[in-house]
Amino acid sequence: MSFWHAIILAIVEGLTEFLPVSSTGHMIIVSSLMGINATEFTKMFTVNIQFGAILSVLVLYRKRFFQSLDFYKKLLIAFIPAIVIGFLLNDVIDALLESVLTVAISLVLGGIVLLFVDKWFNNDPTHSTPSAKQAFVIGLAQCIAMIPGVSRSAASIIGGLAQGISRKAAAEFSFFLAIPTMLAAASYKFITDFLHLDMKDDILKMNTAKIQASLNQLSAHDVQTLLLGNLVAFVVAMLAIKFFINFLTKYGFKFFGIYRIIVGVLLLVFLLFGVDLSV
Repeated sequence: MSFWHAIILAIVEGLTEFLPVSSTGHMIIVSSLMGINATEFTKMFTVNIQFGAILSVLVLYRKRFFQSLDFYKKLLIAFIPAIVIGFLLNDVIDALLESVLTVAISLVLGGIVLLFVDKWFNNDPTHSTPSAKQAFVIGLAQCIAMIPGVSRSAASIIGGLAQGISRKAAAEFSFFLAIPTMLAAASYKFITDFLHLDMKDDILKMNTAKIQASLNQLSAHDVQTLLLGNLVAFVVAMLAIKFFINFLTKYGFKFFGIYRIIVGVLLLVFLLFGVDLSV
């Protein structure tokens, strides 16, 4: 992977991670169009640059994180479904990540849903923040996004709207929930799929010799590529979050739904005519 590949993928990650358009789906599409081979490093890179996106949330909402323990309890409750389902379906999820067809279908179906979300949840919001029960439902909704192309942001925000939470509050809770979710996913993928370490025997038991040997496989170019990708994703994600909150509050989801349908249909047409989009 070249530095230019890293920059382009990081821009895509930063732009799409917090928008309801599916960052994973877009990176699969862009990787395919650029002809990036699906090596262990490239797969790890597309997950690892989420750290940069996470940092953007921490910086933008730094004052909001000094809240009561109740806030963190709700985040934990919402996070639990992702841990359980992600662990149980890890192999299935990995297989789906290589399917452009899955991304295309998910983009179209998700786009259709977004066309009607504003009408479905047009009532005045009854909650500015979720309760513990509502947080758990949001967490369950987020798990639908384990299917590439669904969008973690869209799934969790719609889960919040379905609980009577305002658009802005639902979006912001989705951003907060992204931190433990993306941090866990990126860390797990890096440790198990790239470093080939066992969480129980190597990490928890602090097998320092094996951990060091695994880290040594990272070349200087790999480290520089990861740092560059995370930096670009951080800057772009900050801009995307500011744009999304303002846009969502004023105009809702319809535009994103139309965009998803157009991209999904184009992908299906390409696949129908035999264009090679394999990753």
